[in-house]
Amino acid sequence: MKQHLIARALYDAIVNFNDSEEAQDYYYQVMETEIDKKDAEGKQETIRDQILRVYAMLFGDEFGLEAGQKASLEVVEATADRLYVGGVGFDPRHWYRMQHHFPVIDEDNYERFAALVIADLNAGPLHEAVKDGGDMLLVGEADPFQMTKEERQSQKVRSISLDFGGGAEE
Repeated sequence: MKQHLIARALYDAIVNFNDSEEAQDYYYQVMETEIDKKDAEGKQETIRDQILRVYAMLFGDEFGLEAGQKASLEVVEATADRLYVGGVGFDPRHWYRMQHHFPVIDEDNYERFAALVIADLNAGPLHEAVKDGGDMLLVGEADPFQMTKEERQSQKVRSISLDFGGGAEE
């Protein structure tokens, strides 16, 4: 992956996407940037393709995806509610997608949500928090909004951290 593009500037552009045309332009520019790799059909890969592949690898294990397959809308939508910040048992405002104002994951924003998660892990506040020993991104069980408090507290979770090296640069 192009580490210098999956950096804090991409994270900031996604966070400010709805408030700024410049942020939108930057987001689309980065996502369409071609990388030095072609897919199986010989098509030039983009940062978007790479982000969706990493998202699928990290969060889509129960979907039976082939190695290198990209996360689809269905995968991102189904996994978005499993990601939360902090420790087990927090209330819904700690779920990652709600913290970042993604009340619905749909065709218009699933790639942006996946890019936000990967950019945050690589160079955003989550990356900094993990380095400083604070909050982490946790992956919980399916549909935490339907769980009881006891179920949330006893669920199995795993922490996720990425180190692409040098990702914190602007």
